[in-house]
Amino acid sequence: LRADKEVVMAAVNNDGGALMDASDELKADKEVVMAAVQANGSIFDVSEELKADKEVVMAAVKNEGGALEYASDELKADKEVVMAAVNNDGGALQYASDELKADKEVVMAAVKNDGNALQHVSDELKADKEVVMVVVNTGNAYHFQHASDELKADKEVVMAAVKNDGRALQFVSDELKADREVVMASGALEYASAELRADKEVVMAAVKNNGYALYSASDELKTDKEVVMAAVKNDGDALQYAYHKLRTDPEILALIDD
Repeated sequence: LRADKEVVMAAVNNDGGALMDASDELKADKEVVMAAVQANGSIFDVSEELKADKEVVMAAVKNEGGALEYASDELKADKEVVMAAVNNDGGALQYASDELKADKEVVMAAVKNDGNALQHVSDELKADKEVVMVVVNTGNAYHFQHASDELKADKEVVMAAVKNDGRALQFVSDELKADREVVMASGALEYASAELRADKEVVMAAVKNNGYALYSASDELKTDKEVVMAAVKNDGDALQYAYHKLRTDPEILALIDD
């Protein structure tokens, strides 16, 4: 039955993954393979010849961008194929040729689909402000870590990043971790410089937004009743990070009871 085309066609039309159980002859049959990839996009089980067939690979990557992993090297360097793949799944860029990882049009399509694709682009484009700003605007801080050091020190880019996701502060230059405007925009006190974690204005702004930020404040500010009250007012559980004598302060405890 594994070599019976009619049986296999019926199976792959229902579930493309059924191709894995077909005979080698049918894994090289274009009609069977096209039916399979249109069902689930995988070309893992197809013959090497069909992994180099542009029509088959295009059908696969349009359905499942990650199928590019199993395409021939020639098709991994084919811009039309790669564009189809990254438009479906930006992460498929990792399987493209080095040349296409340095192609701005391809890269822009990939990062618009998935900001995390930035990790797979050429060093030159990791330093391209337009590309990185697209990634920043996806709002996921962890994608920003793949930008060039130069852009992690660019205040305009960094401000956009931390406004979208304050956690991006952990990836910026030390100079900008000590920049009051950047840190206050982020609210991510835990990644700020020691100097700013001891700055009452900065800390007050942080704990008013997130009481748990008290954990990252300087020891001195953990003894500051005004700071602790602001933190506890936002989140009663923040009291655990206050100076021990303030943990029994009636005025502060009253905020929790309220």
